[in-house]
Amino acid sequence: MRRTTVRAGTPRSNTAVSEFSYKEIRHRRYLGAATPTTIRNLDSLSRDMPDYRRLWHQGGTYFFTVNLLERRGNDLLVRRLDLLKHAVVDTVRWRRFRVDAWVVLPEHLHCIATLPPGDSDFASRWRRIKKTFSKQIPVTEHRSTVRQRRGERGIWQRRYWEHLIRDDDDLRRHVDYIHYNPVKHRLVQRATDWPHSSLHRHIRRGLLPADWSAPP
Repeated sequence: MRRTTVRAGTPRSNTAVSEFSYKEIRHRRYLGAATPTTIRNLDSLSRDMPDYRRLWHQGGTYFFTVNLLERRGNDLLVRRLDLLKHAVVDTVRWRRFRVDAWVVLPEHLHCIATLPPGDSDFASRWRRIKKTFSKQIPVTEHRSTVRQRRGERGIWQRRYWEHLIRDDDDLRRHVDYIHYNPVKHRLVQRATDWPHSSLHRHIRRGLLPADWSAPP
């Protein structure tokens, strides 16, 4: 199993959230499918390769990184965020899961999601999200000969990164990584300035202070 290394700078200690807040996220009872309203709130809210090994854990909480195929100068995800939201809501209705944290950047996204008890199939959910999003985008992107032969779009990378959250500390580090990511990529100076993030939802719920990761 590949291990995730969280490279983002650690937010200042005076803005750290309490242990209890993240335990609340991790241990609360799974209440069923997220509603379309829940998904919308998150930012205001593969095709697997044959030799790519994944860790399947029923009812697990996972950290994901999903990239567009063309990353240089590509802002498709934020430009068509409405279509991405639609794809996520459609997939939640099809096969439920809960989004615990989320950030959408111009050409990739990070997400922490929890599956229902007895369910370990995150792969089919990501396939559906990618497919639903791609079907709504006109076919103007470059496609390799292989992708054309297979009838594939040239929007998403085939693979994605997945990491099973192991404990509360692991969850806290990955949630912080997600919320700090726009600052890491120099898109904004303060994490709270990036609109497409569950940080705002966490602040509204009192899980994080309003000046989380703000400069002095």
